[in-house]
Amino acid sequence: QDEALSVARRVIGRVGDRPVIVGVSAPGLAAIRELGKAVMDSGAAGVMIAPPSSLRTDQQILTYYAQAAETLGDIPICLQDFPLATGVQISDDVLGRIVDPVPQIVMLKHEDWPGLAKISTLRAAEAKGRRRISVLCGNGGIFLPEEMARGADGAMTGFGYPEMLVQVCELAAAGDLDRAQ
Repeated sequence: QDEALSVARRVIGRVGDRPVIVGVSAPGLAAIRELGKAVMDSGAAGVMIAPPSSLRTDQQILTYYAQAAETLGDIPICLQDFPLATGVQISDDVLGRIVDPVPQIVMLKHEDWPGLAKISTLRAAEAKGRRRISVLCGNGGIFLPEEMARGADGAMTGFGYPEMLVQVCELAAAGDLDRAQ
């Protein structure tokens, strides 16, 4: 926890006015609360939480995110959906059932492989009245043009050439998907 907070403070202190979302995933809610509150006090814009690998059922996933949100209070949450790393499969339906009652979840870090239908389903539900959440994509930007075409808002990944990701997002937003690809 101390090392994570130290790194987060360093990054937050160096990025100026850019928003920083800090990963606070942990096996226990107490650790999430402690680190989440500390990074927010240090200037973070929100926190990112991936489900622990122990979750197996839809009800466990729903309960976990409800408890995490309750534990963090009004801190904005990015739900990290990365089944290749966590082993937790969050279906389109369950994602909607998490977002609906948990207003703190304001973003999805989409790292399902490739999971394009999930973005389409999310955006279709929003078009029918569900509140909108931001969708940022990971996976090194491998599917970014396709994800942008489905309604993603941008990228949040460790890809080594962020300026290229910015160009891909700008081209996709302008409707030039061939160049984005």
